[in-house]
Amino acid sequence: MASHARWTQLLEILSDKGQIDVLNTAEQLGCSPATIRRDLDELARQNLLTRTRGGAVVSAVAYDLPLRYKVARKADEKLRIAKAAAALIPSGSTVGINGGTTTSEVARELAVRPAPAGASGGTTMTVVTNAINIANELAVRPHVKIVVTGGVARPNSYELVGPLVNSVLNGLALDYTILGVDAVHPRLGAATHDESEAGANRALAECASRVIVVADSSKLGRRAFALVCEMSAVSVLVTDKDAPQDIVEEIAARGIEVLCV
Repeated sequence: MASHARWTQLLEILSDKGQIDVLNTAEQLGCSPATIRRDLDELARQNLLTRTRGGAVVSAVAYDLPLRYKVARKADEKLRIAKAAAALIPSGSTVGINGGTTTSEVARELAVRPAPAGASGGTTMTVVTNAINIANELAVRPHVKIVVTGGVARPNSYELVGPLVNSVLNGLALDYTILGVDAVHPRLGAATHDESEAGANRALAECASRVIVVADSSKLGRRAFALVCEMSAVSVLVTDKDAPQDIVEEIAARGIEVLCV
């Protein structure tokens, strides 16, 4: 297993359990205790955990991991979710997309979509984003018009946040906004760990006629610190087949279309 994949698994275990034991984790991941110790030392150097005798404990930032460590989490599910969400967007639409691993996959799906029959070049879609990694990937696609909000870059998510985001979005009208979030609760709404991200994402949602939330099953029924939007603002939730049935039914009962893919 590559070191990056191990680090991701270690951080997932730490996020779930709050602590890691070297010997048990080495057996779980099928590698040597020495390898796990080196991995924990490296993650401690990056301030992603706190080393202890025989293992590690969660640190403040471990609940909001940098985007580069989230890529391997539920990768297959996120790809299916992204394909399903992209299929909901007609050509010619104006689409807002925030930052995150699943929304990045949605952006890639939109970018590689074939031009509609009869199209002869030119722009086939406008994407408005506050995620600099998404803007970077789509900027080379001549058929996609990219609009990037202003703001201050947040290293964990590559998102631009702050009042400059709102100053751009206040004058725009979007057909759709695709939101990636950290938690989706039937009664408490869609939320994220960081209040500045929540503010920027809320502004993207408020610009749109329809809001599509993309969230894998691990995020359903959970709470997070900062509200992005109430469930009443969500038109469609796209999740995976492992979504808890009671949560899906409660969300659907609120008039929200739920796609489990």
